[in-house]
Amino acid sequence: MLKKFQYNAPVILTFSLISFLVLLLSYFTGGLTNQLLFCVYRSSLKDPLFYLRLFTHVLGHVNLQHFVNNFILILLIGPMMEEKYGSKKMLFMIIFTAFVTGIIHILFYNSALLGASGIVFMLILLSSFANIQKGRIPLTFVLVVIIFIGQELVNAIMLHDQISQLTHIIGGICGGFFGYKINNSKKES
Repeated sequence: MLKKFQYNAPVILTFSLISFLVLLLSYFTGGLTNQLLFCVYRSSLKDPLFYLRLFTHVLGHVNLQHFVNNFILILLIGPMMEEKYGSKKMLFMIIFTAFVTGIIHILFYNSALLGASGIVFMLILLSSFANIQKGRIPLTFVLVVIIFIGQELVNAIMLHDQISQLTHIIGGICGGFFGYKINNSKKES
């Protein structure tokens, strides 16, 4: 029976599984592990965990609803993007996006950041490049930018909530950059 199941997107599935285990660990520790290891915030540059958290904040989530909201989209879009671009590139894109969103957050905010929403927006914008043709800008990319990034800009101005719209925007920019860069380098080869 188990032979019928395929671990079809190893990076996305492993990322999802680790994030779920981090969520369980957070519940068991009353959020202590999230604070210590899985959210990024301004702290001493002498603290070695500061550098780890620049990458691991995408694994932490506040609660099950936060986790589900992110991973429904990651599990929907991620496997297709991993199949198109490969596991190594997908892993690099996740790590790079985590680092960039972590750095930008600590530069502009004096609060904690956790969750994979930057990765979600990276995947959304990346997916809009899935069928790009040489010398053309995909209309799907334009619409995704207008709808998703536009909504985040409006939310950043109008809402005062606990959601980091800047992280969504930066994640989207990373996805657009990767989609453009990878697809252009394939066409030049």
